[in-house]
Amino acid sequence: MTNSHLQTAHSTRFDWGPTAATRLAPAAHALVVVDVLSFTTSVTVAVEAGTHVYPYPWRDDTAPAYADQHAADLAVGRRQATPASPWSLSPAALRTAPFTPRLVLPSPNGSAISAAAGGKIPVIAASLRNATAVGNWLAAQGYGTPDHPVAVIAAGERWPDGSLRPALEDLLGAGAVINALALAQALAPHQRTGNTLSPEAATAATAFRHTKDLTATITTCASGRELIEGGFPEDVTVAAEFDASPTVPVLTNGEAFTPAD
Repeated sequence: MTNSHLQTAHSTRFDWGPTAATRLAPAAHALVVVDVLSFTTSVTVAVEAGTHVYPYPWRDDTAPAYADQHAADLAVGRRQATPASPWSLSPAALRTAPFTPRLVLPSPNGSAISAAAGGKIPVIAASLRNATAVGNWLAAQGYGTPDHPVAVIAAGERWPDGSLRPALEDLLGAGAVINALALAQALAPHQRTGNTLSPEAATAATAFRHTKDLTATITTCASGRELIEGGFPEDVTVAAEFDASPTVPVLTNGEAFTPAD
């Protein structure tokens, strides 16, 4: 692994999945995780309602103890939600579930990426719902500059053998954040010097800018169709709410996502 793989010649970087997050995080000052269907969309819905969200890689035998440790409710799988345990990875379900002050949200993709920073740098949860808010916040905090580079990580999905499946919705979500960051920096003369997008980051931003109908794209892409055909069309609808949220969930010290100051 060389610096060229880490995109260290550029102040805004882009890559895919937990492995890339683990590799890029040590050379970054902030990490943005994008998992549109549905981890980071669910995080925005919960955090904007006032819930502290604790990411957890798997809903395994250790998850209940982790939730107890933080006096938090534990989210279940979409199909396992019940009136007694109504919180799940479904953003639509989270909207109608009773308020909980603390929620452990397991996700093998988004949560695993969130953990990659090891609590050493801020991790920001971004989706299409809050992409511009995240880009503007990054610029305002001075991230995406040579002195404070940022790594934007698209979560992707998994093939049945466990390998990474790049997912269009995450490419577009990441591209929306990168595009908003670049636009905000362009409007701030003191932040222009030396700021560059890696070719990977620039390509993601270009893909977003040239997508004419985000809602149709998210609805008809592979991941969107999978959820719709599985009986969760509302989750796709929520995920496609472009810039509906001003909330910027930030994970600090590896604990919980809470609204940025």
